[in-house]
Amino acid sequence: MTTVALDTGVGPLLRSWRQQRRISQLELALRADSSARHISFIETGRSRPSEDMILRLADHLDIPVRERNALLVVAGYAPRYAETALDDPAMGALRDGMEQLLQGYDPYPALVVDGTYTVVAANRGIAMLLEGVAEHLLAPPLNAMRLTLHPQGLAPRIRNLRAWRADLLAQMERQIALARSAELRELYEEVAAYPVPGDAEGRDEPAGPPSALPFALPLVIEYHGRVLSFVSSIATFNTPMDVTVAELAIETFLPADQETASYLRSLAS
Repeated sequence: MTTVALDTGVGPLLRSWRQQRRISQLELALRADSSARHISFIETGRSRPSEDMILRLADHLDIPVRERNALLVVAGYAPRYAETALDDPAMGALRDGMEQLLQGYDPYPALVVDGTYTVVAANRGIAMLLEGVAEHLLAPPLNAMRLTLHPQGLAPRIRNLRAWRADLLAQMERQIALARSAELRELYEEVAAYPVPGDAEGRDEPAGPPSALPFALPLVIEYHGRVLSFVSSIATFNTPMDVTVAELAIETFLPADQETASYLRSLAS
């Protein structure tokens, strides 16, 4: 997923990350317990940073784990972080924990996605919402963005599609700026080009008082003649030491009104 070129020096790459974060050399030096002169020498290639210094700067620049490995390789060091497949036996405890979390959240929808929104786990609440989605979108590997925004996916049933679509695309843009992933950029260009279903263009946003949901944008979706409303929460793992784990995100959908909560509980009973 990284787009770092191996013939690019580590100094210019660190400078690019620093400028993207809008941090001065002096500010970065103070954070990393260094000097602006040393940071300048690293960025211009006059000084070769140690492995520890690269990791320290990467930490203060909030550089993703995958990109930290790339910086180390460019500088001539071995990658620090492993990238373990999720089906590896070593990931057994993690898989079990995620499965327990997803099932414990049932009947409310919840899923786990990787860094390119590929669905790696989901509960029955998600499967319920996917009823009626075109078969080609349900063929593995499932992609959450395609499932949501494709005209043959959930998009025709999302009552506030314009607002929800804009929020998802903005989320992807923030991730692209952080991770610089060519694969994520290709996905963004694909889903951003999907035509918006005709009825959604002229459909009004859900009626209600301005204070009805002041805390978060809801996902308002039709299901079997009902209108369900959810607010979404995304969680990631704290201080991950593996690339795979660092890129996992758990998204849960909490009922935004009592009607939605009561209906989902009735389905589970």
